[in-house]
Amino acid sequence: MEEQLQKTPYLVGDELTVADISLYGYTHVAHEGGFDLSEYPAIQQWIERIQSNPKYISME
Repeated sequence: MEEQLQKTPYLVGDELTVADISLYGYTHVAHEGGFDLSEYPAIQQWIERIQSNPKYISME
């Protein structure tokens, strides 16, 4: 994911797709499973990009 997100804003290119939505569900809570995303800045930016989408609805 990190490698691809260094090249494109979303996993399949320039637009949000079902691939992003599917992987976001688990990736944004990776810390809860003990996985530290601090070494993955492109993934962190991708999470922020999704959360800033006007249609984003938080489950929290």
